[in-house]
Amino acid sequence: MLIDTDDYAPKLKQAIGELGAAAPATLAGFQALDGAAARSGTLDAKTRELIALAVAVTTRCDGCIALHSAAAAKAGASRDEVAQALSVAIALNAGAALVYSARALDAFGQQSG
Repeated sequence: MLIDTDDYAPKLKQAIGELGAAAPATLAGFQALDGAAARSGTLDAKTRELIALAVAVTTRCDGCIALHSAAAAKAGASRDEVAQALSVAIALNAGAALVYSARALDAFGQQSG
């Protein structure tokens, strides 16, 4: 096990609570944004959590992975569905690296000549 999410998630929630106590407007703004995404009504909870989990991987957010993997399981996602969503995240990251590599090469070309 790379990260014990059963141990990590409660500690993360506590730390976020402490941050919220120090910066309540910031936490309230985040909660409003998160709540609005959950109330979209078009996508079911399982689909939203699969998307969130894939995005969590692309943004390299351990806390998001811990929380959204639990939410995906609670919403009924299967291991195969999670693996397929993560496959999309992997492909997107590779695609983003390709696009930004082209941009970097272009930027280098602008500097050298």
